[in-house]
Amino acid sequence: MLAEKLLLQMLIVLAPVLFYSVLLEKSRWAESPYLSGILNGAAASLSLLFSFYEYGIYWDLRYIPLVLAVLYGGTKAGLIVFASLLLTRTYLGGDTLVYGYIAIFLALSVLLLVYRKFWKCTPDKRWKMAIVIGFWPVIVQLCILFAIVEEKQIIFPVTWYQLTMYCVLFGCIQIIGVGCAAILNESIIERSYMKIEIQRAEKLNTIGELAASIAHEVRNPLTVVKGFLQLMERDQTLNSKQYIPLVLSELGRAESIISDYLNFAKPEFRKMEKFNAADFLHDLALLLNPLALKNGVVIEEIYKKSVLLYTDKSQLKQALVNMVKNAIEATDQGGKVSIILEGSNAEAFITIKDTGKGMSEEQLERIGTLFYTTKDKGTGLGTVVSLRIIESMNGTVQYDSKKGKGTVVTVTLPAEESQVEQDQVTKELVHN
Repeated sequence: MLAEKLLLQMLIVLAPVLFYSVLLEKSRWAESPYLSGILNGAAASLSLLFSFYEYGIYWDLRYIPLVLAVLYGGTKAGLIVFASLLLTRTYLGGDTLVYGYIAIFLALSVLLLVYRKFWKCTPDKRWKMAIVIGFWPVIVQLCILFAIVEEKQIIFPVTWYQLTMYCVLFGCIQIIGVGCAAILNESIIERSYMKIEIQRAEKLNTIGELAASIAHEVRNPLTVVKGFLQLMERDQTLNSKQYIPLVLSELGRAESIISDYLNFAKPEFRKMEKFNAADFLHDLALLLNPLALKNGVVIEEIYKKSVLLYTDKSQLKQALVNMVKNAIEATDQGGKVSIILEGSNAEAFITIKDTGKGMSEEQLERIGTLFYTTKDKGTGLGTVVSLRIIESMNGTVQYDSKKGKGTVVTVTLPAEESQVEQDQVTKELVHN
């Protein structure tokens, strides 16, 4: 019967560790000593309140939460559990209240002394050391018990041999409880370290890919420039002027690539201005219409609501140009790309809709991932930069696509309604 009751008590004292591992590991409170102290303090108080009376003694596992709180939560957590035990023991009262206080003080004192040494050990040694430390409260309890027996001249309903065996059983269960809880705590700590290492490895991998991508993308135009300069140096009779536009073009391409990476790192809004979204989108359509004509695609403009935007026009232009360009390149000859402007509740909705090949659910999930692209050539950085720019403008981007049915990109930006006549707002323009 005693073993069964003590094993049930073990569920109480192990509950904070299980609760923490299941629910609180991802919480911002996970590393708080106060949370550890409160959880273990509650477990210690419950263990004391529901102690089991048998053979003339109250049996409980109140000191397991104290050991765990001090070793894994620190001094603050240990003091919270200490206070919980004092309050609960005071509430229960009894003739042996003073002995209860002494036992709690003695148990805490040694735990505080070994706390720093505990964390200097390796993880493999820590849980073993926790088991060794768990012997101390058992020794304290047994010494207090014998002191009470000696002073009060208590007569037990069992022989001293039976009582000794019960004490040994109690000590073994308490040590097993400390060991199990320590192993669980170590597994949580190890999992947390692994998570940090995985994140660190992912960051290093991303940095490596980014560096490789920069080197590859910038090297191509520089190689072209180097080739033309070598050609001009070898043959002075050639008309060098014919190569200058090509050299400048490649240098501009390299500069553009570097600008994309800088925008990816931190978009900068140098010139904030208020402008009409409809006029801005119309100019954008005119800019990309030659590319659309080259691919045999029609650009359609639909302005259902005229709104004013207040942001960096050049940065927004860079983001939307990339999105419209992607839509054009994804659309087969004879298809259509629609640019739709709507507005409501101080928000502008810019929709870019194409009749292209569309994307699968897996491809949609990876949109915005660095170095991911559905094109044969490209780094995928353009889309990431566009998303970062819109995000920096306190906007959002939503993708909706079906394979073979096209893609719809909805950009939401903060805006204000423009006082424009209704016939100007609802016009439709089609570039052929």
